[in-house]
Amino acid sequence: MRKKRKFRIRRTIVRLLGIIAICYAVSCIPPKSFRETKNPRGGSALENKVAIVYSQKYHVDFWGFEKLHPHPQKYGNLYLALLKDGFDRSEDVFVPDEVTDDQILLAHSELLLENLQHSKNIAHYMEVPLMKAVPIGLLDSGLLKSFRRQTGGTITAARLAMDHGIGVNLGGGWHHAKRDAGEGFCIYNDLAIAIRVLQAEGIIRRALVIDLDVHQGNGTAEIFEDDDSVYTFSMHQGNIYPVPKATSDWDIELKSGVDDGTYLTVLAGALDKMFDEVEFDIVFLQGGADVLRGDQLASLNVSPLGLVLRDAMVIDKCVKHKVPVVTTLGGGYQNDSWKAQYASIKRTLEKYGTVNAKPQYSPRKASVKEKLYTK
Repeated sequence: MRKKRKFRIRRTIVRLLGIIAICYAVSCIPPKSFRETKNPRGGSALENKVAIVYSQKYHVDFWGFEKLHPHPQKYGNLYLALLKDGFDRSEDVFVPDEVTDDQILLAHSELLLENLQHSKNIAHYMEVPLMKAVPIGLLDSGLLKSFRRQTGGTITAARLAMDHGIGVNLGGGWHHAKRDAGEGFCIYNDLAIAIRVLQAEGIIRRALVIDLDVHQGNGTAEIFEDDDSVYTFSMHQGNIYPVPKATSDWDIELKSGVDDGTYLTVLAGALDKMFDEVEFDIVFLQGGADVLRGDQLASLNVSPLGLVLRDAMVIDKCVKHKVPVVTTLGGGYQNDSWKAQYASIKRTLEKYGTVNAKPQYSPRKASVKEKLYTK
């Protein structure tokens, strides 16, 4: 009897492990709505004003470990939310290609590309020591390709912003990456690369970077140090990483606990001053969600509504002054911080990408496969 009981227990365990393995395998296979954004292609700007940029390749595939971090999951969640609410269809989304080495070298040095050939350097940039043991080929395919595609997304969103007014990249914002090295979860500085690409192509002369992540955009500040063609503005919490800070053209340091009222008042004054005194052809908004109260790596007291009002303040200012604007996601280390960013994107679409704030398409429910894939 004991042998039979042990056999049944073992059989039950094997079955459970099999079910778990099957569920994991299914969750890693992109649903049709995501597969349709796999290969680079054009899309359709909503009301010819707002272009959404996304790729299924933003998804980090790291044998399930990516699901332990909120970043890799938010890209797909944002895309799916747009589909569910009827604001967009997969065929409307602009799908970018990967950034090329030549484009990377417009903002970074050869040293960065050399450093990315070694797992230990990537482990250092991502602050995950265990990555040292992962073969570089697996790190490239499972992680670096996502960064390259998201960087291509910021370039694409910038070009589309010049054509339509607003380019929304459902990724990017890697503002800690410096000229020679990555840092702080950032591999390439997509903001700097996109600016340099558009400058090299003669599309823009001057750019303004409005960095509203809770951490200073030290990499962007360093890359554009002593460069009058790019004005870098960073409003961030002062007593946290990075230490020491870099020097932007204008840095505003906030104290721990700053709430919506103070935050928005300070930002409004800064925007008025910059739009009155600085010349630029395009604005890049780094809209990190780590300003939200409860973030694991910071201690501001901004509410989800405050984040929406923050982004609206920047975008409305750009539209009023007829300046193209590119938005990127930046940081945010709570599992649901993407919801505040979605509320911000939704507000942008309701005001500029729809007629009478009504979605163009019928809302729908997410499929089981879509839920599994974005969980």
